[in-house]
Amino acid sequence: MCAMKMLSGCQNYQKSSGILPSLTYLFQRIGRKKKIIEELHGAESERIKLGSHDTMTYCLDKNSAVSGNESKLVKFLNKCMPCIVRPIIMKWSITQVLTVTEQLEAGVRYLDFRIAHKSSDPSTNLYFVHMVYTTVIVQDILWEVLKWLETHPQEVVILACRNFDGLTKKLHCHLITCIKQIFQCKLCPRNVVPTLRTMWQRGYQVIVSYEEDLEVLKHCELWPAIPYWWGNKTTTHALIQFLELMKQMGRPETFFVAGINLTENLRYILVHPFGSLKTMTLRSLPCLKIWVRKQYPGPQKECINIIAGDFIGNDDFVRDVIELNTKINPQLDCPSKGSGPKNISFSAF
Repeated sequence: MCAMKMLSGCQNYQKSSGILPSLTYLFQRIGRKKKIIEELHGAESERIKLGSHDTMTYCLDKNSAVSGNESKLVKFLNKCMPCIVRPIIMKWSITQVLTVTEQLEAGVRYLDFRIAHKSSDPSTNLYFVHMVYTTVIVQDILWEVLKWLETHPQEVVILACRNFDGLTKKLHCHLITCIKQIFQCKLCPRNVVPTLRTMWQRGYQVIVSYEEDLEVLKHCELWPAIPYWWGNKTTTHALIQFLELMKQMGRPETFFVAGINLTENLRYILVHPFGSLKTMTLRSLPCLKIWVRKQYPGPQKECINIIAGDFIGNDDFVRDVIELNTKINPQLDCPSKGSGPKNISFSAF
């Protein structure tokens, strides 16, 4: 009965918004409610989720100082030739153009939060960072995520808190306190097996992975850092080779991310003086989409869990990732034009 109400809620949201969140889209792909109820018992970590790499770079502050993590050379060049260096930094630092709410609406369920504190800032304000800092503070974005979750009670998101440039023990305590105060009972403790059925029954909607082991040990609401397969490659071919090698080595038992984001280096930037990370990414999408469509969800050695990329929202990439979940259960026949019979699971991950 509970599952029926949730399905009805998803359908009502679909009619009112015109935008399909990931679970709603999957529900639309199947017409048998009995099967939906059965699939709520599905195993953990089997459903592929879409992630955005460096989620918050859409609001980088072009006037901010260069991050303390950057090399002395970058800082020196930026100080000596800001009119030349700063535009280059911005062109190669921005990885997303959709706001965090727009990303969630598009289907993103893994948010890559690189968090930092400005060395010159006496306050406890925390920012997001990718070479330079953002115009928004972390606390405001957490409230924005909560607002979205409250209108989408069937959705679950992973917040990957990483980087922590300039964070002291006191600032870690401040950040974790903010996370707890904002999400409260929506936080899923790490001792819970996060099947979709369990998450729905207990009202959990947020999994926070925290890249600081000592803090994780102190707080049951924090999950260990989620491994990120970062290829650090400038070409699509080399990136796919790296991802295939990682698959052969076997997937982790719990959550992990396959990063399909290309990474520039100094040589690449010099060879492409009029380029940008966006043109680099969009040029790679056709080949990456072919690779993505060949992936499978599930617990087996070469299965994929989370796929994260740059400039999420371009083309039909989002739908390609979400539709991978129709391959899970061979009992459910969900044909898609040009793709043959597909299947679906409703496990949370």
